Amino acid sequence: MKNTEELLPIAQHAAIEAGTAIMNIYKEDFDVEFKVDESPLTIADKEANQVIMSYLLPIGIPVISEENREIPYAERKEWETFWIVDPLDGTKEFIKKNGEFTVNIALIHQGIPVLGVIYVPANKELFFGNESGAFKQINIEHKTDLIHSEKIKLSPKPATEKVKVVASRSHLSAETEEFIQKIKNTVGVESIETVSSGSSLKICMIADGSADVYPRYAPTMEWDVAAGHAICRAAGVKILQAGSESELEYNKENLLNPWFVVGDRFGS
Repeated sequence: MKNTEELLPIAQHAAIEAGTAIMNIYKEDFDVEFKVDESPLTIADKEANQVIMSYLLPIGIPVISEENREIPYAERKEWETFWIVDPLDGTKEFIKKNGEFTVNIALIHQGIPVLGVIYVPANKELFFGNESGAFKQINIEHKTDLIHSEKIKLSPKPATEKVKVVASRSHLSAETEEFIQKIKNTVGVESIETVSSGSSLKICMIADGSADVYPRYAPTMEWDVAAGHAICRAAGVKILQAGSESELEYNKENLLNPWFVVGDRFGS
């Protein structure tokens, strides 16, 4: 495998340019299609994917992308290293035009997310992580901005009496409510605050110390989480399968994730 320091700028440039393509469509009216599973799809998803593929495919490392054809497990199970991509994570948020959508690019090596890039085109933030650490840069609109923008090191939120939990304010699953209730029993009702966000931004909130824990008791796919997982690992944050001490796995026969918890202060 190539050194992730060599691959990081390629992934960053791909994410930023994909973000530009997304924002060009975001400013206009656009049609919405629906996939077989009834999830929405826009021209922005497709164009962002084309941009990212133009950067990644020439490297020669195979790619799993939400918008590419499905690759049979018999073929990909032999992959030691591969990219996993969500060109537009949070398509529903994109359609609502609330800005809470991201471009996700991750590199997996021997089942471990070793490099992750998450770009938030609406507010020009770039999160990334590899063996050198996890960082954020702001005011990133063009590739050249990477040179001039300060790298802000990410670290998890220190344990305090006030606990911030990332979860939906209005549509909590029973399992999520039970998880939050356990925290209330530990720290007290007055010491817990629920915050919410869209797409992989929820994972970034744990990596950058904006919140303590993010319980995800709802379906996600590997490409929804891989980039955030790499960034969390680089920041010293675990993503554990719910009810387990095992981290999420990648390149499974079924790419659907089990339920998981980001941040290990309150276990899984």
